[in-house]
Amino acid sequence: MVTTEQQQIEQCLDLLRQIFSKDLLGVYLFGSALIGGLQKYSDIDLFVVIKRSTTPEEKKLLAESLLKISGIYMKSPKFPIEMTLVVQSAVNPWQYPPQFDFQYGEWLRETFEAGKSEPWQTKEMPDLALIITQVLLSSKTLLGPAPDQLLTKVPYADFINAMSHELSSLMNSVQTDTRNVLLTLARIWRTLETDTISSKPVAADWVISRLPNQYQIVLQRAKAICIGDEKEQWDDLSSLIAPAADFMFGKLKEKMAALQLSDHTHKSINIMNDNQN
Repeated sequence: MVTTEQQQIEQCLDLLRQIFSKDLLGVYLFGSALIGGLQKYSDIDLFVVIKRSTTPEEKKLLAESLLKISGIYMKSPKFPIEMTLVVQSAVNPWQYPPQFDFQYGEWLRETFEAGKSEPWQTKEMPDLALIITQVLLSSKTLLGPAPDQLLTKVPYADFINAMSHELSSLMNSVQTDTRNVLLTLARIWRTLETDTISSKPVAADWVISRLPNQYQIVLQRAKAICIGDEKEQWDDLSSLIAPAADFMFGKLKEKMAALQLSDHTHKSINIMNDNQN
């Protein structure tokens, strides 16, 4: 029996083949589907490598089609789709900050529904350093060659710089996207300390033991919601959310500062399996 996830992925592949034909070089499934498995509120993360830039008409078709394929966050039985497209020559040879060509995510739904199919102020996307690292380390090839045939390894320093960039924007959303922000802070913390990428639930377990007692319940709640054990509810913990996030943010800034002074010559990022501590 075809699962909802499989059906959505096939619809995405059909769409990409229809639009790009021979200019579609590779499509890769990565993220939660490969690291820890899809959770209740997980996205289906797809990374797409193309030979040329998309036209305005193609961006419009991508947006309109993905609005139908993607599940509305917390309101649909389907999974939300996050799809990132890059032109190969924009990321290989590697340069930082890298540039993307098109991205769909549920946070852009209202923008795309309003008919704005190219809403970005810049095509620079530091986060691509994190995405490409994950794709090279742990992904499923859906179309095309193995990812290392199209992509080049991201330098450790650029990976750390991208995490620092992500960190600076996260704190603005802690009250509106509480669960995701807390779990992302946890994953960044663990990655910085261990040079490994893990699932958000595993990162939460790692960080909980390193938090002051009064903040542990906040991350325990975030993990429980993530894995589907609890509903999204924060009113009873509202006074602890910002202090807990600030504590983690402080630890991350300390680690970032130390890393900027260290020698990265022999350092690299790995994937941590969920059965590792």
